[in-house]
Amino acid sequence: MNLPLILLALFYVLSPIVILHLCHRFPFVNKLGAVIIAYIVGLLLGNTGILPGLGSYLNDFMLLNPKATSTEIETLLSSGFITESEYLGFMIYKLRDLLMSITILLAIPLILFSANVKQWGQMAGKTLLSLFVGFFAVLFVVILGYFIFDGKGMTDLWKVSGLLIGVYTGGTPNLASLKMMLDVDANTYILTHTYDLIIGVFYLTFLMTIGQKMFHRFLPKYPLQLEDVKIRDLDGKDPFWGIFQRVVFVPLLKAYALAIAILAIGGALSMLVPERMLMVVVILTITTLGILASMIPSLNRIEKTFESGMYLILIFSIVVASMADVTNFKGITPGLFAYITMAVFGSLFLHVLLSRFLKIDADTVMITSTAMICSPPFVPVVAGAIKNKEVILPGLTIGIIGYAVGNYLGFLIANILKGM
Repeated sequence: MNLPLILLALFYVLSPIVILHLCHRFPFVNKLGAVIIAYIVGLLLGNTGILPGLGSYLNDFMLLNPKATSTEIETLLSSGFITESEYLGFMIYKLRDLLMSITILLAIPLILFSANVKQWGQMAGKTLLSLFVGFFAVLFVVILGYFIFDGKGMTDLWKVSGLLIGVYTGGTPNLASLKMMLDVDANTYILTHTYDLIIGVFYLTFLMTIGQKMFHRFLPKYPLQLEDVKIRDLDGKDPFWGIFQRVVFVPLLKAYALAIAILAIGGALSMLVPERMLMVVVILTITTLGILASMIPSLNRIEKTFESGMYLILIFSIVVASMADVTNFKGITPGLFAYITMAVFGSLFLHVLLSRFLKIDADTVMITSTAMICSPPFVPVVAGAIKNKEVILPGLTIGIIGYAVGNYLGFLIANILKGM
């Protein structure tokens, strides 16, 4: 590996440290969010001409030969078909592909290690009911949206549907996993997540301002007698800071070792299936083993496994964003934006409608929807806005369950829609 590639690899791996420091230091940056900053950094890196591209000839060659080896590309270089700069562009392409695979495949088990599976069944009855209603609402609206927007100029809409189900039953880690499982191109992935973040701002603003007051017109208020559901704190107040302190980082080595072992098992099993199913088998295997490993008390108690996994997601986000070409963003955006808007607010509307008949209280509906649409870190934010701290712990539990099932649901529904 030559010096430019080494420097680029270090940039990808270490730049999240700077991003997290800025989030810790400046409140306005923290409000914007580490993932959004990571996307901005990646887009700037990939679209300012700093990095060499493949060139037209090599790009066409890669489209026809996606599994081309370094030896084949070196032959093109020695034959004069491509330049040194374009060869470096190919090496950068391979580096990105490697980093994407490593980061997401290690992130999944690390994130799931913090789950407390044994207490999933201890949630209050209405909270558990709200969880199932929320799952149904997301699935119904996303599938309905697929039939509404299919044939309206968006290619591979079934893949987008899988992404939306993954992110709105789980979160960003599921979105990243399904990108790999469904082989979603970088531009579609970035647009989907970017619009998700934009729409999410309006969604959160609604919930934290007039949402509770409006829902109280249709739904019961939160009961005075509360059932206590305890799960381990996910450091929601400052989820990333302190991850590199020695007292925290050293125990993480054990978790990383197990995550690598789980990845190795997934890789071994993938050798038994056709190549097109390789990534699917790997990700579903490590998801399942990650859930099972979370039942080991000594592993489950290790601090910052969740945050460490999210650090890898930041690396993944920067890499993917740097692969996206902003000139390709025009044309497909209106339909995609409308589809995602429908998925977010349509599922919320259906969730509220069904909860009215099932007599689920407003606060439980809001916190369930928040955990699914926006992911667990936003649960304390919304709970504070509606002045009900009692829903934080059940909300976090719902979010972790979503992380666990999002990959399965997203992949399953996407392939069902593909076959229709």
